[in-house]
Amino acid sequence: MEERLHKILAQWGIASRRHAEKMIVDGRVRLNGTVAQLGQKADTQRDRIEVDGVLVQPTQRPQHLYLLLNKPAGVVSTCDDPWQRSTILDLLPEALRQGQGLHPVGRLDFDSTGALLLTNDGELTFYLTHPRHQIPKTYNVWVQGHPSETVLQQWRRGVMLANRSTLPAQVRVLERQIGKTYLEIVLHEGRNRQIRRVAEQLGHPVLQLHRVAIGPIQLQNLPPGHHRSLTDLETNFLQTQAVSPKRSTGS
Repeated sequence: MEERLHKILAQWGIASRRHAEKMIVDGRVRLNGTVAQLGQKADTQRDRIEVDGVLVQPTQRPQHLYLLLNKPAGVVSTCDDPWQRSTILDLLPEALRQGQGLHPVGRLDFDSTGALLLTNDGELTFYLTHPRHQIPKTYNVWVQGHPSETVLQQWRRGVMLANRSTLPAQVRVLERQIGKTYLEIVLHEGRNRQIRRVAEQLGHPVLQLHRVAIGPIQLQNLPPGHHRSLTDLETNFLQTQAVSPKRSTGS
């Protein structure tokens, strides 16, 4: 049966759907000896698919992996970096870095720390990173100064970013110290650098940002730079989110 090439690469754990699309656009994928085009379809039973010159076969598809990583500061949330900075894959053992197709589900800023999901399930990554997905993510954040209750209420209601309001957020004060405040923030969306941009706009720039949970998946005592496999319950939660009827199933 024919399917779009980027979906096949995602199903085989080569990359997420979006990354697979970029690989095709960059000319890294060949179909039957010819450079593949975005939107092209293939049949895995009869077509020859190559990525970076290496023949990929369905029988070589790796077992799906689902990991939670505690990302430290100073590491990029990508699989490679043109500026040769440390990436999340550098934190994994060799056996997980090579031939497994692991990639991040979403991102954390270079200076941010905490919970980051990794998987080679490209289909799951596609659904969980779709704009409609609203898995709550919990952050512990130090901000500069002492936000007033008026400012906190504004943050909770939503703030205009790039001509579009953020979704309502849960924001509560955990601690106040001289010159700074410790907040717990729960978001149901993942716009680029959202917490940092909102905090800056409200006059209380972020000093430190740490994600402690993604839905019910919590870091707890996982040390910085370390990872663990998700439990069956945690994996089932993610898969349940992916097949929810309110989420898009388009390609």
